Amino acid sequence: MIKFYFLAFTFYGSLVFSQEKDSVTFISEVRIDAYKKPTFFINSTKSVSVVSENLLNQNPPERLLESVNQIAGARMEERSPGSYRISLRGSSLRSPFGVRNVKVYLDDFILSDASGNTYFNIISPELINRIEIFKGPESGDFGAATGGAVLLKTQNSEQIMANLSVGSYGTFNESANFSKQFGKHFFQIFQNYYRSDSYREQSAVDRKQIFIKDNFQYSKNAVLKAMILLSDMDYQTPGGLTLEQMQLNRKQARPKTATVPGAKEQNAGIRNKMILAGLSNEFNILPNLSHFVLVQGSYVDFENPFITNFENRFESNLALRTHLNYQQQWDAVSAEWRIGFEGGINNIFIKNFDNNKGVESDPQNFDKLTNNSGFFFVSQKLNFSEKLFSDISLSLNSNSYEWEKIYPASENGKTRFKDQFLPNFGLTYLLGNGFSVRGKVGKGNSSPTSEEIRSSNQEFNLSLVPEYGWNKEIGIRKQFGSILFAEASYFDFQMKDAIVRRQNDRGQEFFVNSGETAQKGLELLLESKNFNLKNDFLSNFKFRFSGSFYEFKFKNYQQGTTDFSGNELTGVPKTTINSLFNFTFFNKLSVDYSHFYTSKMPLNDANTVWSDSNLIGNIQFRYPVQFETARLNLFVQVQNLYNSDYVLGFDINAFGNRYYNPAAKRNFVLGVNAEF
Repeated sequence: MIKFYFLAFTFYGSLVFSQEKDSVTFISEVRIDAYKKPTFFINSTKSVSVVSENLLNQNPPERLLESVNQIAGARMEERSPGSYRISLRGSSLRSPFGVRNVKVYLDDFILSDASGNTYFNIISPELINRIEIFKGPESGDFGAATGGAVLLKTQNSEQIMANLSVGSYGTFNESANFSKQFGKHFFQIFQNYYRSDSYREQSAVDRKQIFIKDNFQYSKNAVLKAMILLSDMDYQTPGGLTLEQMQLNRKQARPKTATVPGAKEQNAGIRNKMILAGLSNEFNILPNLSHFVLVQGSYVDFENPFITNFENRFESNLALRTHLNYQQQWDAVSAEWRIGFEGGINNIFIKNFDNNKGVESDPQNFDKLTNNSGFFFVSQKLNFSEKLFSDISLSLNSNSYEWEKIYPASENGKTRFKDQFLPNFGLTYLLGNGFSVRGKVGKGNSSPTSEEIRSSNQEFNLSLVPEYGWNKEIGIRKQFGSILFAEASYFDFQMKDAIVRRQNDRGQEFFVNSGETAQKGLELLLESKNFNLKNDFLSNFKFRFSGSFYEFKFKNYQQGTTDFSGNELTGVPKTTINSLFNFTFFNKLSVDYSHFYTSKMPLNDANTVWSDSNLIGNIQFRYPVQFETARLNLFVQVQNLYNSDYVLGFDINAFGNRYYNPAAKRNFVLGVNAEF
């Protein structure tokens, strides 16, 4: 592989350094939205990364993992097919599954519930046209989260498209998208069906989704947007294995013991039906004054037959976001002010039963939980002579729970966390065209989610408190002519009361505050233009490298009589390095060759068990066939090209040393994308 990289760079150096500037937009020229605070990437004060169309093309049909993992500081894991979690700078420390401590938006709308939990796996990758990832606390704009925020963007231009693909392990994927402008309406309808038997026993996946939106420009100064998302997700969960079990048979589900049945016997899995609908309105009251308002609601029917119980959860959510924006331009100074509010209510009715081989049996516990959260925010952006850019924001965050035990006992109570003022200050200075330096200081706070307050041990954990801390970072962005773009960021995040996952002897999870953590890291990006090599054999070439180099440690962390202070932070690799080479041969055949290196990481707080490091390679071939009224894009993907034994998502701090969820060996996807 080192030889391959050397040859690639040698070939690149001999052919492209004399090429003229390509017309494809360079990353420094990209305009980010930042939830209606648009700016050019090179001028942004935030630690933001953009997942472009080129990166999204790397994904297999079922997941966004490959594109997200090309971003320095972002890590998406798959414990089993359909079960994903996202870590922004180590923030999956408290996520056994799902996405917590990362705020997720879908266009104008809020995908996360009021408590901070996000069902990320209901989203089809083919629905997403672009992603903006904000790393570290951004509490002034997105509320209380120490991990960061993810903004998912759907199609914004006319398109008629259909996709069909098949692959290893009985994989089948089909989707269709229709996006069209009808007078003052931009209308989109997207549909997707995906299924797979998957690599391991008890790991089949079945997902159905429909997404409809209408953007109505009902006047020259106003846009009304409506959206509805319907998703039906059903996936089996094979459970974690011990190292010995994994070495004996990587494909097996968690086996039974003398006292506890196995995952296959209990038909363990997740069945999640969700509907999300909302309206947003943006109105320019005056040339310099605008108002935005969003209202939305969602309903979730969630079933989780687990080894020790069968949980049925019914969730209803309401959310509101509104803000006023004022802009002013002087000779050398431009300014923007914003004041607003975002809040939500999350009502949950949880019923736990004995699990009789995947069927509800005798009742165990019935509970209700209501979460109210919200934040008021103000922000100011100042731009001095297109050289100095500042972004100052402050939010006041509140969060409270009301809980009620219904069966077998009757009890109720309230928990209200202390309101938090969370400031953020960012500054960017443009040293020259395509060359900027930036600094940022911000405070983050993250309250326990509903699934941490009432976790799978079926007890209300009223001793949990929010985690919080200050993040300081500096960064540099530099474009080298028309050839390369480089970015480097260094951050220092000191967090207190970090929330960490534990498991009891029945495999049920609970959470504790683990004292303090010191999280320091360097994140790098090097990306080239898409070069036209002006020859018929190798027509185009582009490359991208990203890396994260972390020093994350526990501070003042005592567990019983054991002191874990100074230990490496659980589940966080010190080093990740990712690469992507895009080649075009004969002006037709596209080849995407990617790698993901992950260093070893501790799997428990005691640092007595570590994962192995791994290097995973993927390759994809794409070939277009043009007809008079349609274009077919044929593709073949080879995942895990080197047929490596590896784990894509560990169960950290797992009881009984069941840390391992083996990922698939070499596998294939063959498909066609039709554009009309």
